[in-house]
Amino acid sequence: MAKSAATDRRTDILKSAAAAFRRRGYHGASVDEIASALEMTKGNLYYYFTNKEEILFACHDYSLDMLLALMADVQAEGSSPEAKLRKLVLAFVHLILDELHGTALTLDPEALSPVLFKRVIAKRDQFDQGVRAIIQQGIDQGVFKAGDPKLIEFAMMGAVNWIPKWFDPQGPATSDQIGTAFADYLVGGLLRK
Repeated sequence: MAKSAATDRRTDILKSAAAAFRRRGYHGASVDEIASALEMTKGNLYYYFTNKEEILFACHDYSLDMLLALMADVQAEGSSPEAKLRKLVLAFVHLILDELHGTALTLDPEALSPVLFKRVIAKRDQFDQGVRAIIQQGIDQGVFKAGDPKLIEFAMMGAVNWIPKWFDPQGPATSDQIGTAFADYLVGGLLRK
């Protein structure tokens, strides 16, 4: 039980950090700001994370682990490439906007040390390869128009990753509406007419 509570608290810290990073940027956000948003002291926060870089890494790692788990589920499904890709786009939008408040995957990973940077890039590449495989499957089955899966994946993920640059949590569009619209545009645009 204590481990679960500690895991939950670490997740709360990541969410608070993501919100602070979104408001002030990675370099502008302070550990004090992250801790005070959770009514913690800086010392309490250091019980869970040793420094701000570890928090940034954990934001990336947490997000990528969620995406890779979703990818594994989607790959195991017998659904169409279109359904798989739509599910991934919707989940990615929800992750970015709802789970980590629009920053974890869009923050500059170059702020990490080379060792942590390589770990983030390896997981990101694994997710990218999974998306490309689904796109290739759709092309091979004649569901999607012919094209370069790598470029298509870059366009799709670039569009989704840009959402936090313009998204206003107080605005009229919900993450569900944005996710559905992006899935319609990004996946629908690949379909053969």
